[in-house]
Amino acid sequence: MKLSKIGSKSTYHRCTKELHHYKYLVYEPSHNPFKGSIIKMLKFETTSGQALDLGVPNQGQALVPSNKHIQTIENSYKLPQPKNENEVLEFFKKEKWPEIEAQKFYNHYCAIGWKIGGKIKMEDWHASAKNWMLKAEELSVRAGHIERSRDTRTNDKRQSQIKDNLHTIRNKNYNQPL
Repeated sequence: MKLSKIGSKSTYHRCTKELHHYKYLVYEPSHNPFKGSIIKMLKFETTSGQALDLGVPNQGQALVPSNKHIQTIENSYKLPQPKNENEVLEFFKKEKWPEIEAQKFYNHYCAIGWKIGGKIKMEDWHASAKNWMLKAEELSVRAGHIERSRDTRTNDKRQSQIKDNLHTIRNKNYNQPL
């Protein structure tokens, strides 16, 4: 275990089971703590041909787990970052958004290294751009609500009828009742 840099017994048993599954060795585990497990190493020849597993129908031995290449194919369609600013401008133009928003998006994510929250590498910049657009709409609606609440502040009766009484602003009037 020291030579292979395996630190736990469970990792050791998992690795030996995998080697047994891929027919690199024969592993007969002992469930008795006073009796050791039996491991039989297979003899590997130095011939030019690969040793074949007769249990596999196509006569070829799988040396790599079959799900590894599938995972790389599934992730290949994702676009981690755009090639240049023009690509972002075209995407925002296609979505009928102003050019200034595209520039804001591109500059923001360039500055933080195309990471979400400054930590997680961006998987698909198209999805992030769409989220940027949704957030911009939400912020504009919220800004409109703040402007309306500033206009109604003059009348105390109307202030109490606003649905979002907990929404605060920077210039607070502490003389108004909650």
